[in-house]
Amino acid sequence: MAGALARLLFYPTLAYNVVMSKISNRRWFDRVDHTVILGALPFKSMTEELVQTENVRGVITMNEEYETKYFCNSAEEWQAAGVEQLRLSTVDLTGVPSLKHIHQGVEFALRHREQGTSVYIHCKAGRSRSATLAAAYLIKLHCWSPEEACQMLASVRPHVLVRSAQLDMLRTYHQQVCGTESS
Repeated sequence: MAGALARLLFYPTLAYNVVMSKISNRRWFDRVDHTVILGALPFKSMTEELVQTENVRGVITMNEEYETKYFCNSAEEWQAAGVEQLRLSTVDLTGVPSLKHIHQGVEFALRHREQGTSVYIHCKAGRSRSATLAAAYLIKLHCWSPEEACQMLASVRPHVLVRSAQLDMLRTYHQQVCGTESS
């Protein structure tokens, strides 16, 4: 049911995101650190900017296939631009990235960090699914609590919205990678 609702609301909410980026101070993407960029759908028209200006060589797509089919590069198109794509499909609106996906995404980002290249982590709006993964990256890197990681993300991208189920998953991840209870 959640997947059907997400599909139904996809285009209206995508349009809302585009409008908000035009009429408010919301940016389409924000740099978290020298490796991670957190953002909304990377439209095909953004490819050159992301690759040339932002040094993006990795893209983590938290979207389901239907969300990226018409507006975004395929894995082959990313590859032709010199960018590796990792798709970690997560349902919009209510979805929580699995622990397996979180580990895969964080390791992908850390590999690019070691190479000195940037990773664009995105979902539709760059608010929840992708923010959950970006928070996990910060947890692994700094052993911050999930709350600290989310606060840091909110300081660079104020419209981030990590929901309670996503925060619970980050607490589980924190326990695994830092070995301590998070607050």
